Amino acid sequence: MLCRAASSTSRKLVPALGSLGSRQKHTLPDLPYDYGALEPHINAQIMQLHHSKHHAAYVNNLNATEDKYQEALEKGDVTTQITLQAALKFNGGGHINHSIFWTNLSPNGGGEPKGELLEVIKRDFGSFTKFKEKLTAVSAGVQGSGWGWLGFNKEQGRLQIVACPNQDPLQGTTGLIPLLGIDVWEHAYYLQYKNVRPDYLKAIWNVINWENVTERYVACKK
Repeated sequence: MLCRAASSTSRKLVPALGSLGSRQKHTLPDLPYDYGALEPHINAQIMQLHHSKHHAAYVNNLNATEDKYQEALEKGDVTTQITLQAALKFNGGGHINHSIFWTNLSPNGGGEPKGELLEVIKRDFGSFTKFKEKLTAVSAGVQGSGWGWLGFNKEQGRLQIVACPNQDPLQGTTGLIPLLGIDVWEHAYYLQYKNVRPDYLKAIWNVINWENVTERYVACKK
């Protein structure tokens, strides 16, 4: 369900060239919890700015870029179409990534996953502790801005941990299906944790929504 939904979102964000004329505008999704619901781990000020300003900017810029792309298509202006690819990738990726991120978090999160997902994590990483350490290290090691991801390699039937720079979308750039994303742009933590990214990464594990991650994993196996 979530896997198909994510794929559908990706198709909407980077639609087939022939369907741009009839596309619907992208909109900012509502958070499934209040801005202050993740405190003390992520404070309300960060969540409000992150969602209502940063994510909203990606949505607005994506819509504006697609309008320009449509105009270039109608004019047969290939040069402009090529020029706009970077903006489509950046703003489209920002919209995709954040739409996943909000659902990956929950005020009732934390702890460990259960059932099949936990067993697969143990199989692919040795233990939940080793998995947690690896995803934390990969996320901490992102140079500048980017994301740490737990993804599913459908061809190999295995979980993988990777980092993506900037707002590069996981599936669109690596082929891995996103299950859990950790935003390590400074706007995700700086107001609370200043420049100490490791403290933010330690805290975020207390609000990981394992039910959502599990649903994504189960859906993507089908």
